[in-house]
Amino acid sequence: MSEAPDVPPTLLRIIGPPAVGKMAVGHEIAARTGLRLFHNHVSIEPVLRYFDFGTPQFHRLVGGFRRQLMAEVAGSDLPGLIFTYVLAFEEPEDHRALEEYAAPFRARGGRVLLLELAASRTERLRRNEGELRLAEKPSKRDLAASRRHVVELDGAHRLNSEGDFDHWPDSEYLRIDNTHRSVAEVAERTIEHFGLVRAAENG
Repeated sequence: MSEAPDVPPTLLRIIGPPAVGKMAVGHEIAARTGLRLFHNHVSIEPVLRYFDFGTPQFHRLVGGFRRQLMAEVAGSDLPGLIFTYVLAFEEPEDHRALEEYAAPFRARGGRVLLLELAASRTERLRRNEGELRLAEKPSKRDLAASRRHVVELDGAHRLNSEGDFDHWPDSEYLRIDNTHRSVAEVAERTIEHFGLVRAAENG
């Protein structure tokens, strides 16, 4: 792979509460564009084998891997990356992390985009038991614990925007309530909104 891509890479960040469909939508966008998907549990699951969620060791390992991967993708000839993240809006550290992950893409002159997904808790609890979610995220296979996690996070944090991004240009931000929208519909709307290059055009 080239260390100096001719075309600056794109970073599409997908945020939203647990089980809203970030990973499923990311998979669909990746299939249609050639962007690679890095859903947040790619880094979380291996670390959970050794350290509990939220411990200092957990945060150092997960954050370090994410930053390194972002830097490597931004410096390669890949067209870009899709990254999923549960953003607690009241936590400054979460916002800082998102910007740290984006920094290598900005440094290369790449596009940094934000897709926000929102859905009802009832629908998210249904999706919490989805086949893809359980296949990709072993820590979610204890359904009682996973369901409890969804409910508790809803009570502990603000996980969707309330006008926070109203000042952002449409070229950088899109919010979709996907309670009643299919994964394919959300992916297609995202691709069209941001003008993402489709897989055939990426060569």
